[in-house]
Amino acid sequence: MTKNKKQPQTLSSVKNALLILKSFTTFEPTKKVSELAESLNLAKSTVSRLLSTLASEGFVIKDQKTNAYRLGISVLTLGGIVTNNLEIHKESAPVLYKLVNDTGETAHLAILDGLDTIYIHKEECHHPVRILTHVGRRNPSYCTSSGKVLLAFSEGDIVEDVIKQGLVSYTENSITDPDLLRQELCTIREKGYAVSTEELTEGTKSVAAPIRDYKGKVVSAITVVGPIQRMKEYKIPDVAKKVMEAGKEASERMGYDEKYFRRF
Repeated sequence: MTKNKKQPQTLSSVKNALLILKSFTTFEPTKKVSELAESLNLAKSTVSRLLSTLASEGFVIKDQKTNAYRLGISVLTLGGIVTNNLEIHKESAPVLYKLVNDTGETAHLAILDGLDTIYIHKEECHHPVRILTHVGRRNPSYCTSSGKVLLAFSEGDIVEDVIKQGLVSYTENSITDPDLLRQELCTIREKGYAVSTEELTEGTKSVAAPIRDYKGKVVSAITVVGPIQRMKEYKIPDVAKKVMEAGKEASERMGYDEKYFRRF
């Protein structure tokens, strides 16, 4: 009986500890107890206790001068294990590298996580510019080319769930009309690729194509992104062709046989 009574509290502590870890971002790499307590609506004593536990296991590190916390090496270790054991990552890495050489722009591998996209691999080009993309970055799916590809070929009610959540405008080019989004996703399915021009970040353009597994299901998106100064409109058809070819190669590495699925 005692164990059953303690279980909900234990699960709550685990959930709160995970919420603390997920609160750290590229833009907010350090957090203080008071900041976490306020943003998560938790007592300072609770946050302090959980941070101490996380610190003892190397998941966070405390700066003794500022009393602020940052993520520790244990998080990096777990992230590396996850990435290295993702089949899509292992099979697509060489394709991504080749795509960078073919296009001269930075390439990414993205997957859907809930209603957002997350970059799980990034291959930098030889002349990078400051573009806010990095492995682990979470973006709204309807504002990026990779996200739109994943939505276009998604199953179930994901698209409608994204719409229900709200189409927030990040730039003047962001799609905020549900009907326009549905129409664009239909076009993406027909063309086989997606383009995003300054929909999330001003000054950038990206092109993405799907990657399928052996069952024919779209499990990831391969994308190239660069500054609009280099990604001129007249270049997009050629870039799209190269991205789709890369997506096809990655799909074949995942066991996808296009000829087989054409028979059905």
